[in-house]
Amino acid sequence: MSLNFDLGSCVRSSSKVSECVKCVDICPVDTINISDTNLPAFIPSVCIDCGACVGVCPTESFSLNNFSTIEFFFSFLQSNDDLISCKNNIPCISWLSVETLISLALANEKPVELDLSHCQTCEIGGKLFDTIISNIQEANFLLSSFSDKSLKESYMSEVMDFTEEIQIEEISSRRSFLSNLSLKGTIKNKREFDELVQQDELKEFNIDKSNISKIKEKNITNKRKLLFSTLRKVEKPSKYEVLPQEELSFISQKYIDDSCTNCQICYRVCPSGALSTDSKFSIINFDAKICLKCHLCHDVCESDSIHIQAGFENSEFFEPRERTLVKFNIKKCNECGNNFAYFEGEKVCPRCFVEEDEAITLHQNAKSFNF
Repeated sequence: MSLNFDLGSCVRSSSKVSECVKCVDICPVDTINISDTNLPAFIPSVCIDCGACVGVCPTESFSLNNFSTIEFFFSFLQSNDDLISCKNNIPCISWLSVETLISLALANEKPVELDLSHCQTCEIGGKLFDTIISNIQEANFLLSSFSDKSLKESYMSEVMDFTEEIQIEEISSRRSFLSNLSLKGTIKNKREFDELVQQDELKEFNIDKSNISKIKEKNITNKRKLLFSTLRKVEKPSKYEVLPQEELSFISQKYIDDSCTNCQICYRVCPSGALSTDSKFSIINFDAKICLKCHLCHDVCESDSIHIQAGFENSEFFEPRERTLVKFNIKKCNECGNNFAYFEGEKVCPRCFVEEDEAITLHQNAKSFNF
């Protein structure tokens, strides 16, 4: 396996003000960093293919070669198995997002059991274990609001460890060295580790014409499609609940306050199309079921007008609806004739207002110079 990065779907490629560092924070070997171009960069030889960045990325920018979440989902169901283990069928449990965990629990006939018996002794488990536990708890919290199914944690796995019996030829000696590091060996082999890092170049990414069109695309992630496909087969609860937003990492409900200027940036950069407008740009709509909680709309909003509601209604999982968050009074500009959000004063759009103001300033400066 090897790690792939899709620049076009990364929220950082949509705006330089994006503050998303989820992949950086979760990487257990610290190979992912934010480069001078404001985009993720990593050293391929240091990556150990754990897939943690795949699980945490809201837009699925990261992926592992020959190891698809969707393919695993269906193969796991067909296997009639109930145990998911890093020693058997996945790279690491951190590779599974909260959405995927919920889908697995709902779709599998048997209660899904997650093998955590190796996490305490794993060389990368220390950094990822808290994330794994948090994901399981969040998935179970959501499941409990509309289902009697849940995920089980196992610390007494009898899964046979084949890592010493099977030699994978495609894995390089450097990656093999890193993946077999022990906690004590990390200090003992630090010089060797540093030498290996220096042998490989940092893999950086730059935006060019070939990926600009991809950045503008609005895409619903596969894990979100999987979740809602699975939920369609679940009986609706008799009563819906309002869940605390701080308990949800991958979805949100929003509202917009009166300070919004209708600058149009939020729905233009929204990677999934959760935020949208009409042909006259007179409204801002929001569809919670495809919100990725990537925080990009909040990052780009200069007036800080977008907020996350304190409570999230789980009815969005069964009866999703698009809501209008704000409406604008649209007028035609007296100068250029274009439509704009009119608040008060002259019927002049912000662009023409700025141009007129600049023209007045230049005229005043010219008069002062001549005088």
